[in-house]
Amino acid sequence: MSEKFSHGYALLIGVGESGYPKWSLPVTVKDIQALQGILIDPNLCGYPDDKQHIRLLNDAAATRSAILEELHWLKNQADADPEATVIIYYSGHGWLDQSTDNYYLIPHDVEPVDISNSALSAVDFTNALRQINSQRLLVIIDSCHAEGMAIAKNNQTAIKLPPTFVETPLPKSLINELKQGNGRAIFTSSRGYQKSWVRPDGLMSIYTYHLIEALKGAGNQPGERVVRLSNVMNHLGKAVPENAFKLYQAEQIPFFNTVCEDFPVALLHGGKGLSTGERTNLQEQASDRVSQVVQVSGNGSTATRDAIIDSKVTSGNENVVQQGTYNVNIGKARNVSIGTNNTTENPNK
Repeated sequence: MSEKFSHGYALLIGVGESGYPKWSLPVTVKDIQALQGILIDPNLCGYPDDKQHIRLLNDAAATRSAILEELHWLKNQADADPEATVIIYYSGHGWLDQSTDNYYLIPHDVEPVDISNSALSAVDFTNALRQINSQRLLVIIDSCHAEGMAIAKNNQTAIKLPPTFVETPLPKSLINELKQGNGRAIFTSSRGYQKSWVRPDGLMSIYTYHLIEALKGAGNQPGERVVRLSNVMNHLGKAVPENAFKLYQAEQIPFFNTVCEDFPVALLHGGKGLSTGERTNLQEQASDRVSQVVQVSGNGSTATRDAIIDSKVTSGNENVVQQGTYNVNIGKARNVSIGTNNTTENPNK
């Protein structure tokens, strides 16, 4: 019988339908539905399939007030469970008001003529997160899909934003605010003014597609029984940039920022872990994944992930190799850090 990730709690937000139809983003609903299916699968991540552990907000339900209410629900769950692992996932528009330097997540009930008072401001979002006293909190923001949706729909007309607003991933200053506290990890799907692209089949974003791969064990080794932050970072950091370039000749580099030790975010195959054969099958099924080898420059040009400890490795352009009990080895993502009080700098900000 499969185990349960009984201390896991997740809030999945995919805004989808907007009250202002031109700003709708249907793929975000597909993102969270696919992610929910993986999390509650007893043979995969093992989250309990009930509203005490996992909740979805999408379309008309994804209002500003509802998002804040569900963040308060997570606060209550964490207060009641000292062992809680909390995941907050947002898929939707993220806009920066350049006139005030304020950032907003765009809910269903946004008012186009009054974004500052109807959208979810970074200040309110951050304050709500600070109330969640979990020692293990992962916030994932997959925003700025606009150009990817245009391609997916064969429509080259970008959405029209109000004056002074630009679509952008979370600014570095906001990430630094979000990570305040113990046990915090912030992942974003892209950085700077990069777009977060949608797969050509329109089924989900590139980032969520590879996030699901990671939760299935794409970043794990045979014998491991849980998926950790480092496993997710390792896979996303390689697969997302590779696929964005392969599919659209575009740059999309995930951003990771942690102030915590590596921790499990889900079970791996129901707690049974991967066999060598299962890992081989997983690699074959994910046909557009990148190589599992980290290329480095200098003496000894290649290092595999199971040969980093006690090995001399020289990192090359855009490579990061970190040593420790759980290694994070990223090919294309330069901004990776695991460990207490670590920070990750973004040179493009």
